[in-house]
Amino acid sequence: MGTSRMFHIFVILGSAFMILLIIIYWDDVGASHLYLHTPVSPGPKIPHPPPQRQRPQSSRTPSFLSDIDAFVNQFLEPGTGEPTDPVPAEASNQSEKAEERYVPRREWKIHLTPVAPELRERQEQRRRLLQEMCANDSLVFPGKNRSFDDIPNKELDHLIVDDRHGIIYCYVPKVACSNWKRIMIVLSESLLQEGVPQRDPLAIPRDLVHNSSMHFTFNKFWKRYGKFAKHLMKVKLKKYTKFLFVRDPFVRLISAYRNKFELRNEDFYRRFAQVMLRRYANQPSPPASVDEAFAVGIHPSFSHFIQYLLDPLTEKEMPFNEHWRQVYRLCHPCQIDYDFIGHLETAEEDGEHLLRQLRVDNVVEFPTSNRNLTASSWEADWFSTVPVEARRELYKLYEPDFRLFGYDRPDSILNE
Repeated sequence: MGTSRMFHIFVILGSAFMILLIIIYWDDVGASHLYLHTPVSPGPKIPHPPPQRQRPQSSRTPSFLSDIDAFVNQFLEPGTGEPTDPVPAEASNQSEKAEERYVPRREWKIHLTPVAPELRERQEQRRRLLQEMCANDSLVFPGKNRSFDDIPNKELDHLIVDDRHGIIYCYVPKVACSNWKRIMIVLSESLLQEGVPQRDPLAIPRDLVHNSSMHFTFNKFWKRYGKFAKHLMKVKLKKYTKFLFVRDPFVRLISAYRNKFELRNEDFYRRFAQVMLRRYANQPSPPASVDEAFAVGIHPSFSHFIQYLLDPLTEKEMPFNEHWRQVYRLCHPCQIDYDFIGHLETAEEDGEHLLRQLRVDNVVEFPTSNRNLTASSWEADWFSTVPVEARRELYKLYEPDFRLFGYDRPDSILNE
């Protein structure tokens, strides 16, 4: 009898001890903003996570609630690949073998100084402005007041998810998106070279940077979870850190034109330039290829490009290409509460601040670019060939992006 009572006492004390450990661990998880380190494989090129202890399978039919439970358990369970978990001494040999697969170092940097107050205030101002504009009835644009559930799946393809670190990035073409996509590839470890994930963003080939198989986006949830995809997306949107980068809308258009129509781009020549030449440049039979067109000095002007954007036929035929589609249509800022809003004009400061906020600044650094970026001071020269009335119509088309993200109305261009 005494032995049985002693056994029960030990069971009770052991249970209390375990509950105390769970409480302590939960406080640590809460302090680290619930960062995940469990990869979700977007495609065959992504390495699978290490084998984990198999759980007993239930005879019940899988349900949405069981999917949610499995997902939420990633936040709650210790010992699921958390980098700070202690490694038993007897497992040292296995750790040496695992090093061949490369397990990235994730001990966070210890910063002796806090983030500069002006950088914190900058983010607060940008986020506050965005919230105010979304609530402001004077700013009206298509889709502003719809719910997240009402957004079609095809419009969520710019939201890249990194489940390993709990990050969602909405990429905007012509706003350093190539380099940020490189960073997302490094963090998600979705590119292997001789079995080792690529660590250097600039070493990732450009053709892979924009390869959709390298990124796990929200629109891919539909194939995996079907009608429950939106519910899982909303869980991630609530838990993960969400960010995007923007730039002056008119300067972004200039950059898109320079990149896609002043350079030899066969795809954009056939899909867009030939249309512009036929409609606005009196070229009923434009050259068949971009090489032939450049050989005789034929390509659409910037004014032709603006005409194309303002032409009602353009959107009747197809939605704007992502390189000149408005940011509010790409990233849905009134439906998604972004935690960080970067500007290309302050890219280096914002990039460093963001990586530190994400606690991955010891894993990857934002690549600095030495390329000749389109400058806002060039706007007057570029728009000199565009009629003033067309400039004003163009501003109306992109006004939501100007106001949502705090860019001044370009009065010097619009009031000439």
